[in-house]
Amino acid sequence: MKTRIVSFLSVFLATFLLVTATAGLAQDQRRAASAESVRIKDKTSAQDITYPKARRSDHTDDYHGTIVPDPYRWLEEPRSQETLNWIRAQVELATGYLGSLPEREPIEKRLTELWNFERFGVPSEKGGRYFYTRNDGLQNQDVLYMADSLEAEPRMILDPNTFSEDGTVSLADIEVSDDGRLMAYATSTGGSDWRDIMVRDLNTGEDLEDHVQWAKFTALSWTPNGEGFFYSRYDEPQGGGELEDVNYFQKLYYHKIGTPQSEDQLVYERSDQKTWGYRGEVSEDGKYLAITVTKGTERENGFFYKELSSAGSEVVELLNDFDAEYVFLGNDGPTFWFSTDLDAPKGRIIAINVNQPERNAWKELVTESDNSLQGVGVIGKKFVASYMVDAKTQIQLFELDGSPAGEIVLPGIGAVSGLTGSAEDMETFYSFTSYVDPGTIYRYDFETGESNVFKQPQVLYDPDQFTTQQVFYESKDGTRIPMFISYKKGLSLNGENPTLLYGYGGFNISITPRYSVQNVVFMERGGVFAVANLRGGGEYGKAWHDAGRLHNKQNVFDDFIAAGEWLIENNYTRKEKLAINGGSNGGLLVGACITQRPDLFAAAIPAVGVMDMLRFQKFTIGWAWVSDYGSSDNPDDFKTQYAYSPYHNIKQGTEYPPTLITTADHDDRVVPAHSYKFAAQMQYAQAGKNPIIIRIETSAGHGAGTPVSKRIEQATDALAFLNYHLQGKEPAPASFQSDSGMEQRSRVEGDEK
Repeated sequence: MKTRIVSFLSVFLATFLLVTATAGLAQDQRRAASAESVRIKDKTSAQDITYPKARRSDHTDDYHGTIVPDPYRWLEEPRSQETLNWIRAQVELATGYLGSLPEREPIEKRLTELWNFERFGVPSEKGGRYFYTRNDGLQNQDVLYMADSLEAEPRMILDPNTFSEDGTVSLADIEVSDDGRLMAYATSTGGSDWRDIMVRDLNTGEDLEDHVQWAKFTALSWTPNGEGFFYSRYDEPQGGGELEDVNYFQKLYYHKIGTPQSEDQLVYERSDQKTWGYRGEVSEDGKYLAITVTKGTERENGFFYKELSSAGSEVVELLNDFDAEYVFLGNDGPTFWFSTDLDAPKGRIIAINVNQPERNAWKELVTESDNSLQGVGVIGKKFVASYMVDAKTQIQLFELDGSPAGEIVLPGIGAVSGLTGSAEDMETFYSFTSYVDPGTIYRYDFETGESNVFKQPQVLYDPDQFTTQQVFYESKDGTRIPMFISYKKGLSLNGENPTLLYGYGGFNISITPRYSVQNVVFMERGGVFAVANLRGGGEYGKAWHDAGRLHNKQNVFDDFIAAGEWLIENNYTRKEKLAINGGSNGGLLVGACITQRPDLFAAAIPAVGVMDMLRFQKFTIGWAWVSDYGSSDNPDDFKTQYAYSPYHNIKQGTEYPPTLITTADHDDRVVPAHSYKFAAQMQYAQAGKNPIIIRIETSAGHGAGTPVSKRIEQATDALAFLNYHLQGKEPAPASFQSDSGMEQRSRVEGDEK
């Protein structure tokens, strides 16, 4: 089994990122269905913006006696001609507006310069061979290389840039057989969560005829003999409904090499449990199939197993109470190791002998710490445990009996990824990154206890010109919240600094320091980049997560608003220069905060956000987010959701800040209808002079696998938008308008640089 330092559940939760909505539509319902295009003037340039016409229907829903208008319900039909016309018109508007912004050309040039550096992925080893990705700088997708030793010349074995002409088919996952001979690899088209799985012979470099389709949220795990692998899939969507069909009833399969998918063996399914999901991984000794059983994004999970060494063995439900998080780490014969938050909100490590599964026979190996346990790997005959210390990573080592065995000393404030390997390996690799360092890769030697640089990127700027500090501030209810602030050294705290505040706050996901070319360019131009570690995340364990979910969700918004107020009070910026950004669940965060406090922010960029809190569960994997959001089917949940749902809380006659809404037409996680409806309602309701622009990326999804060329485009648009609205010194061209009958512009056609 490939062991990862990050717990599976954290990764699985991360794949479901999530939600937002709209309000105050009762008066709007009485407006004419085919209202004239809204025309406003930009406050800085006195330009006119004519928004595309968007029909307002009289559709309403009855939620437990409350009548809720939904005038843009028709935008949930992604393939209707009316929706396609609206999308085309919005793309024309966004292309013209964003393309005209001053400073766009130098911003794009600098982004391209800084993106153009050689970078590597974290190596892993299988069958004596090392595998890692490399990008020469501006390649749309990272290329996979293989080397027979660390000293050997690597050779390219898979180039995803050849998968498609525009770079929109990406490599999503690989798993190499134990002998290093075969590699199963999964691809994603247009950023979709759906996976196509192929198999490559690493000796010949040729693909076999094997092809597995409709896999989603899956692991790939080989049997020890390399004859086949386990994977998870859903039934094929009916009628091409990849954006409409709800993903229920996942199944666990075994694919034998050389056979068609139609002959794959169904290993496990539950026709009575439509929300259960399965991740199958073969234990390192090859004796067991470990099956992690999840219910959406709930922390609590089950764990089953199957003896592979016994033909025809049944699946054993070892842990089926769903009373805590259980992450399978590995085994020593019948003794299974788990990290868990059972009776330990910040996490601990336990051992369960499957021949004596009674709870009174369980053994605690590593006790709960004051810090949150984020993930554990079994490498070098040790537990390698990643802890979160005030949103910073710390790596502790323990012997397999639980006794302390030191730590892996890290070079500073940052985040670690990688740390993969097996129990017998005496080395592992990890990447350490910060807000200004793109990630140096280290090799750790378990025998010497030393880390040495394996690969270090060379960037075209001096990281030492920036500094990062951590501060703590009080939220509305007095809770102490950590925040990282990065900027150029020598910054004057005069309240005049353009500032971008980022947040997420959900699904037990910890937001740790990460490098971004976009943020470096923003700071180079005098900006301050701040990241608030909001409640709802996993930075301080289960209690921190619980304090920001379900009926406590408002705490997350209060935390974010308080972060903005703190930055103003401490003279980092002023409200005329404060912008906010977040994606997915963070898009919900931004949407909720601009509807609750439109006066506090000078600009907002909600990305791929969940904006309709009353209907998110009705699309693709949205039902899985009920663990964090609740469901509008429940009267109490509805009351909470309706109070903050971004779409439903847009109020007619309010002046909202300049807002750049971003989404993608192939996003099958947070379907683009969320952003469509939110944008249409904001454009309709906007009483002020600030622009409401929706940027709709084509042939793209929720974000993963986005080609570098598209990422540079997206970053250019975002930075040009922020530069203009936080600086506002140069006028843009006279006017912008869109006519739904006009031809699509270059961004739709995909030929714009």
